Amino acid sequence: MTEFVAPEIDWFALAPLIVVLGAGVVGVLVEAFVPARARRMTQIVLTLAALAGGFAFIAVLWPQIVAQPVQVVGGSVTLTPFALGAQGIIAVLAFLGVLVVADRTNTGQDAFAPTASAVPGTSYEDLARRSGLEQTEIYPLLLFAAGGMMLFASTDDLIVMFIALEVLSLPLYVLCATARRRRLLSQEAAAKYFLLGAFASALFIFGVALIYGFAGTVRLLEIAQAVGQGGLPLEGMSGLLVAGVLLVTVGLLFKVGAVPFHAWTPDVYTGAPTPITGFMAACTKVAAVAALVEVLYRISIGVGASNPEIMRQLQIVIVVVAVLTMAVGTVVGSVQTDVKRLLAYSSIAHAGFLLVGIAGFNAPVQSSTLFYLLAYGIATIGAFGVVTLVRERRITPGSGEDNGPVGDDGVVLGEATEIAQWAGLGRKAPWLTGAFALFLLSMAGIPLTAGFIAKFGAFTGATSGGLWWLAVLGVLASVVAVAFYLRLLVVMVFQRAQDEPAESRVELAETTPGAEPGEAEISTSGGGLEVSTSSTSGGGSATATLARVQVTTAQRVVVTVVRSRGPAAVAIAVCAIVTVILGVFPSPVLGLVEQASKFVP
Repeated sequence: MTEFVAPEIDWFALAPLIVVLGAGVVGVLVEAFVPARARRMTQIVLTLAALAGGFAFIAVLWPQIVAQPVQVVGGSVTLTPFALGAQGIIAVLAFLGVLVVADRTNTGQDAFAPTASAVPGTSYEDLARRSGLEQTEIYPLLLFAAGGMMLFASTDDLIVMFIALEVLSLPLYVLCATARRRRLLSQEAAAKYFLLGAFASALFIFGVALIYGFAGTVRLLEIAQAVGQGGLPLEGMSGLLVAGVLLVTVGLLFKVGAVPFHAWTPDVYTGAPTPITGFMAACTKVAAVAALVEVLYRISIGVGASNPEIMRQLQIVIVVVAVLTMAVGTVVGSVQTDVKRLLAYSSIAHAGFLLVGIAGFNAPVQSSTLFYLLAYGIATIGAFGVVTLVRERRITPGSGEDNGPVGDDGVVLGEATEIAQWAGLGRKAPWLTGAFALFLLSMAGIPLTAGFIAKFGAFTGATSGGLWWLAVLGVLASVVAVAFYLRLLVVMVFQRAQDEPAESRVELAETTPGAEPGEAEISTSGGGLEVSTSSTSGGGSATATLARVQVTTAQRVVVTVVRSRGPAAVAIAVCAIVTVILGVFPSPVLGLVEQASKFVP
């Protein structure tokens, strides 16, 4: 009888994952044993400390992994500079995203429903709201999602990659349904995300089965070595490999948000709580793109050497998807009237720009991809952080000052996401508008921002791979994208706010004969309007009679910028500063990602 030999595990190499996922488990216990009054702050501190600790372990491991990549638990976790770099970016972006999630504005409310399981509009939901219940379970869910993303980007085993895919996806499905306002829209978004995500996961695991049937293994390096050496158990069945890799790629492209697997993106981004949208848009894209690079580039090592035709077919697929993704993201994004949907189509367009670089299939792409993911993630979290602070406010005339404190006369509602509602925002909150403009300019790829350096690296990767025409299409798509970013900026800065009073004049229809124009005084009494005039010349006086008009003002909704109580403001400020630093002084970060270009042990 064969004895079981326990594998030797390098626990220190697994420290970043252990800290993040372990803190998620502790967060579940916090929900059970910590009193309700202290639970929220405990969860926030635990979550931020876990993400910061995970990044600290990554920084300590970096010199060792750059010198010698390692495989842990028999290859289930493969720590290469590329994988470790992706983990570090996920930890940083998740930390900033949690700051936005943890924010409570001067309304005293966060973005999450008191009881997400309650049926919207029921008495139970009203009772939970009046009782002041809070959803603190979101923090361990965020930790599980972040841990799954870190594992997703750093495994060589397709089965473990599938498990990581589910670990990161299931918490996000739940979090998308927890919005405090627009509950039905939030639950609809979660249902769509779950159904389409389950479909993509099924395609992924079916692709893994085909690859295993072809190669007899699910380890990417072993598949590449077997293909390169021609020692496959089933010779002449390359169709299984092509179909399997394509199905696995489809599952990954779904998470990236690439066309034609993008249908979930606009609806989920719009319906999910805005802080969760920012977290998901930034962190999930990093994990999915890193996993896509791992799969395509590792398999290409063996396939490209033994069967260039298969490699050419895979490249054609990536090129076609890149072109379609850029086209849909830029063209459809240019006609959006909702800020969150505009940012959703911006995310789709950026997925296309990333695929432009990946399609080059050359070594420098790994470093440029990591820089792009960092630059895009920073701008995305900052942009959605700004969206959380721009709210609708209901004003009830006659019950107090219009600009008085929040109460019955000035109830702050959900986010004001219609682009038209953002008119005049530059006058109401100039600093917030400036930060949002900076994020949009970075997404557009304007020089002196991080986005310019990122796009330059992606398009350079395409040209170095012989796809100069694809790089040209990427530049043209970027020019189109600039148009809808600038349109939003024009609305914020140059257009008058909808609730801003316009300059008005009263024209007198009936005056005393021989009178000349003069000044008019308007007074109200008892709900009526009276006008009297006096001539400015010595030619006489003028009188006018204007019939008493009953003035009734209905309840109205205006746009206001609520104050952050700290975390969201800190996240927005940090994102703005990093965006400028990466655009003006990118050399230190470019040096680090250059070290991370190695993705094979």
